[in-house]
Amino acid sequence: MLVAQRIVRDIGRAGLRPGDLLPPERVMLETYETGRGTLREALRLLEFQGVIALKPGPGGGPILMKPAAAHLAGTLQLLMHLNQAPYRMLIEARSALEPVLSRLAAERIGAEALAELAESVARMREQIDDQDAFRDSSRRFHDVIAWSSGNVLFAYVVDAVLGILDGTVIGIDDAGDGRAAILVAHEEIYAAIAGHDADAAGERMREHMESYTSHVQRRYPELLTQTVTWDRLLT
Repeated sequence: MLVAQRIVRDIGRAGLRPGDLLPPERVMLETYETGRGTLREALRLLEFQGVIALKPGPGGGPILMKPAAAHLAGTLQLLMHLNQAPYRMLIEARSALEPVLSRLAAERIGAEALAELAESVARMREQIDDQDAFRDSSRRFHDVIAWSSGNVLFAYVVDAVLGILDGTVIGIDDAGDGRAAILVAHEEIYAAIAGHDADAAGERMREHMESYTSHVQRRYPELLTQTVTWDRLLT
């Protein structure tokens, strides 16, 4: 653990970015003054956390990655399982956080992310009759807003919550009329964010989350009381 922490510290100091190679093993053995077994365990720990991937072959070695929210999602599922926390708490967390993220995104979003947000809305219009594709574009819409908030902690939490919910019927949009309502909500949220109107963006997202919560309470009341499990996602 201590060696892994030192490696991460040095990654930050060196300004390495995802895709960059870490120093070779012989260099790290000298740098951290440790044994080969300890170093390899430290690297395995970082690999398990999604921080690095081990690139095989000549010129290979540890390559820096951007950890996915799935790692946090797994930890949250474990903690919720041990505390017998129901799925309702995930809905509550999403409803509380996403309006805040929309406000922040309206203030901070860059041109590239705004274009990606517009593209996700355009794809949803084209995919209105394709449940799976529509759901994926809808998820991407919320991901872009979360990461455009400029708050990495909030973004990871919302991304993780959405990942857990996607493994259940809660994450599936039902009939075409429901998807049409979601599309309208996304169009309104996008317009507010594109106009950098934080109040409107937060309000539109709050309304969208209220509609989503009502839908879940109406269609899946029994699932809301079930405990989030770590061993599998409910389907």
